Amino acid sequence: MANIKSAKKRIQIAERNRLQNKSYQSAVKTLMKKYFAAVDEYASNPSSENEQAVQQAMSAAYSKIDKAVKVKALHQNNGARKKARLAKALKKVTTA
Repeated sequence: MANIKSAKKRIQIAERNRLQNKSYQSAVKTLMKKYFAAVDEYASNPSSENEQAVQQAMSAAYSKIDKAVKVKALHQNNGARKKARLAKALKKVTTA
């Protein structure tokens, strides 16, 4: 355990940042899963309602990914790769 006041503060700050990063990463994973579920539903039953659900899920996922990149919870390239994966899943369903 640290004895110096500044070291104690750095430990507290590191823990706070770790929890914030974990929260963003968890939210991104959850939204991506919801998006892939919506895409699967749209693939099995293409309707305007399902298409709208896919668009809403995509918007939410993109937004959360961008925010995670902005606060440096995700690396910029990692965020870009995740967004590309989302777009690729939709493209695969719509062209097939």
